This record gives sequence, C-alpha cells and structure tokens, in this order.
Amino acid sequence: MANETERTGLTGAFDAHNPPSLELMEKCVHCGFCLPACPTYSLWGQEMDSPRGRIYLMKLALEGKAEMNERWVSHFDSCLGCVACMPACPSGVDYGKLIEATRAQIERNYRRPAAEKMHRRFLFETLTKPGRMKFLRWPLLAYQKSGLQAALRSMGTFRLLPKSVGAMDALLPTASPVEPVAAITPARGEKRKRVGLLLGCVQRTFFSHVNAATTRVLSAEGCEVVAPPEQTCCGALFVHAGEEAQAEELARKTIDVFEEANVETIVINAAGCGSNVKQYGHLLRDDPKYAERARRFAAKCKDISEILAVLSPRAERKPIHARVAFHDSCHLQHAQGVRTQPRSLLLQIPGTQLLEIPESPICCGSAGIYNLVQPEAATELGDRKARLIAPLQADVVATGNPGCLLQLQSALRKANHRIPVVHTIQLLDASIRGLSLNSLR
Repeated sequence: MANETERTGLTGAFDAHNPPSLELMEKCVHCGFCLPACPTYSLWGQEMDSPRGRIYLMKLALEGKAEMNERWVSHFDSCLGCVACMPACPSGVDYGKLIEATRAQIERNYRRPAAEKMHRRFLFETLTKPGRMKFLRWPLLAYQKSGLQAALRSMGTFRLLPKSVGAMDALLPTASPVEPVAAITPARGEKRKRVGLLLGCVQRTFFSHVNAATTRVLSAEGCEVVAPPEQTCCGALFVHAGEEAQAEELARKTIDVFEEANVETIVINAAGCGSNVKQYGHLLRDDPKYAERARRFAAKCKDISEILAVLSPRAERKPIHARVAFHDSCHLQHAQGVRTQPRSLLLQIPGTQLLEIPESPICCGSAGIYNLVQPEAATELGDRKARLIAPLQADVVATGNPGCLLQLQSALRKANHRIPVVHTIQLLDASIRGLSLNSLR
C-alpha cells in the first residue's frame, strides 16, 4: 500500500502505487502447507510455481533484487489465482491480495509481446462487453449449426493452429435461445426480501437460463428480484488479470446502479463475480468518494447458495432421482469460503444422491481467462478433473460458476464422458418446477 511504501522506502521493480504488501509477505513462514493445495505446484513440482515461491519472488522484486523480466513474469502468469493456498495457510497469508497487486504492477510496468497483448485485449474487449457477446451469438450459432465446428474438430484442424485458438474453440458455449430476465420479478406469496441480481457478462449472454432459473427460485422463495438492465461488467476478469484501472471504473458503475435499485442484498450466481464484488471495499480503498460506499455494497453481496441456505424453504421440492457430483468453484470455496451451502441446497431435493469429487480443493483450470491464456496448464488440470469425475458414475455434475461449467464440459467431452454439467441453481429450479433431469441444458 502507498502508506507502507512511505514507511519502508521499498518499491524496487514496482512502482509506488499499491505494490504488494511487505507486511503480508512477511507473514509467510515458508512452512510448505500451501504446496499440496497449489494446482501448478501439483502439476510441475517447481518451487517458483508455488505460493511461497511466488511470494519469495515478490519480495526480491520489492527489494530491487529481481527484475520484472519475462522469466519472472511467467511464474505469476502461471498462477491461477485460485487462492486454494489461503485456507491451507496456518499463518493467514492473504495471497489473493498479493497476487492481484503483483499482477497490477506487471500490467503497468512490463511490456508483453505484441501478439500476447493483442490476444489478451481481444478477450477483455469481448468477454466483458455483454453487447458485443450478444452480437457474436449469431456467428457462433451459424458456426455450430452448419456443422463447420464439428468438421474442423474431426479433421484435427485445431492441432495445427496456435493452442489459444484451439482452447477458444473447445470452450465455446452452445448457442441457445436467450431466456430474458425482467427488470423486476415479484415475489410469490408474501414478500420476504427485495434482492438485486448481478446478471454477469458471459452468464447474461450464454447462460441466460441460469439467470432465469435463479430468478424463478428466488421468487418462489418469497424474494422480489430486481435485475437492473443497465448494469455493466462487475470487473472480475480485469481484477484477476491485473487491469486495475478498468476494474475500478466498472466497480463504481456497478455500485451506482445497485444503489439506485435500493435492494437489501445483491445476489450473485457466478463465483468469480462474487469473489470480486465482495472485495470492492479493498479495490476502491483509495477513492474518497467511493471507499465507504464500496464497503457497504460489498457487505450486501451474497452467493445465491448463501441466500437460499438461510431462507427456510417455502416452495415444495419435487424428486429428481440422480447421482449429482458437486464441483467446488475455487472462487466460491476458497475466496468466499462457501462450501456447505450449495451442498445443503442439493440435499433438499428428494431423490438426489450427492457425490464428492476427489481433490475438490484443486482448480479445474478455468480461473477467469486462465484457460484461454495458459491453455496447456489449464488442459492438464481439466483432464485431471475429468479423470476424477468419471469413476463416480454421476448422472450430472453441478457447479456454481460459468467458467467451471465450460471447462468441465470441455474436459469431459474430450474424455468421451457424456455427463451433463449444470449450475446448482438449475437443479433446484427443476425440482421446484417438477421437471426431469433431461430438461436441463
């Protein structure tokens, strides 16, 4: 932080704007408890690709003993930001704040190769712009329905192209009709709460059925749901990738929109977005106009499973006889500390058998845009997760994040396991509506 820079006099390879905190770094005692929890260390066994190794590199840079060169940057680019190390750390090191501060420094002070910079810019200018993604739905629909995608895949075309291109194709969502969500959906029966719904970017465009299911369930449980149509991206992808200025601007816009909506709680059904908006107080800590507003806003933010877990069920749950493997999104279980709530919701459904996936703390490889900018490591992690799911003989996999959903679908399809992957709220919605498992997409 700026005050800490003044106290220590250290900036080294970093600039003076919020470098990673030396105080947080010094809490790390290098005990090694984080090593088995870290996906990249589990893959490669390299110290500098572990949390304590990266903290060591941060400290070297802060002390001016390491340069922000390609090799140094590569160790931070390889980090998924899954923060699985944080629950494993007995010293309470807030690695999430350290990696985000370091990435912000990298994006300001390191010159990426032109092709890499263009690729990242394309992803940000597409995935964080719902209007642009809506426009891309039609070319995507033509690409998939014409058979061109299937033909290119069967010919092995993507093996001849850059890995980033193949990764984008493998992760493309299936274009399907949009299910709109009304600006205001009334509560069914007596109103218990007035909540706001964060629509998301990818969620709003390609998983609109998840937003629709979320709205129906909340309404059935007595919540009036406000979904302001003017809301923009919350800035999660920018935060996780170190694009700090863009993230701050989007955070301000999101706060403005939901303050106007006058809701008690803001509900999020995408774990990556949830972990971001809950940290708005930290993100905007230096903004005198928004700092306190950001803290109040963040305190109102809850994952959909957190809201429903504290509301006594009102709507009848009808049976769904299925073996459900639950996948913990990293930004839900580690960043937000939400693990029991989605499981309790699934167990409310009569006939459901809940299955635990081994190595649940290990990331599936999605991690924001990680699977698009680090496709080889992401593929290894996705394949590993698919191998762990297959023996469970699940009828369906449930998760709480659109990125995980796409990553798991891709990995399972690659392994020839035709197991559907859905959002947890879709199963609860189907149960309340009396629909079968086959109705889900």
